[in-house]
Amino acid sequence: MFLDVVDLRDFYSSDLGHVIRPILTDHFRKIWPSVAGDRLAGLGFATPYLAPFRDEADRTLALMPAAQGAVNWPAGGPSASALVCDDMLPLPDSSIDRLLIVHALEMANDPAELLKEAWRVLSPGGRILAVVPNRRGLWARVDTSPFGYGRPFSRGQITKLLRETSFSPTAWDEALYVMPVPRRHFMHASARWEAIGARLWPAFAGVILVEAAKHLHQGVPVIRRVRSPAIRPVLLPSPAGLPSPHRTGPNI
Repeated sequence: MFLDVVDLRDFYSSDLGHVIRPILTDHFRKIWPSVAGDRLAGLGFATPYLAPFRDEADRTLALMPAAQGAVNWPAGGPSASALVCDDMLPLPDSSIDRLLIVHALEMANDPAELLKEAWRVLSPGGRILAVVPNRRGLWARVDTSPFGYGRPFSRGQITKLLRETSFSPTAWDEALYVMPVPRRHFMHASARWEAIGARLWPAFAGVILVEAAKHLHQGVPVIRRVRSPAIRPVLLPSPAGLPSPHRTGPNI
């Protein structure tokens, strides 16, 4: 179930939201150092992370699920946000080159249908970049951030989901080792926590980031056919008074 857009907006306006936004933006930039000339869309509540890409991409859209609600984005100028059904996007086939998925997969009623729709709107060779709560991390266990809601994932679970929806993972990363509590002494040392956590306990990051490429051809299930055994005819006994047929060759 999606969080309300007002709660998401308020979180990113809070002190803790201001701490994690640059952390995740840096990780996004590490995986996507350039989106020059690409058609980029964010799905879920991705607007806090779209601004650094906006001047670089050919066009940038913010797609916000109807169950979540939408806000105007960007704050100044024409709106580039839209209220959508997450499994029925109002975009033509192959119309987007890159899709940033934030606060969406873990909230969706059917994440597989969301990814199938993402596959449809992506161009050949298009890529998604998704961030999801890590099942092992602390951020999935507390509700001080949006990453404490919905369904957390392990690497194996998100890999299985991507492959079932015709995506192939191409890059992985982890982030958010800072404590998920709005305490100033933790937030002021966020850069130090990130460096220490990535080195000492990478499996317990707060979120998993995965980039995946669209398969150009979807798989077709194999149907195993069982051949029926050959039927050997049976020779019936001859009626009384008639000679039995004499056979010298193999039965037919």
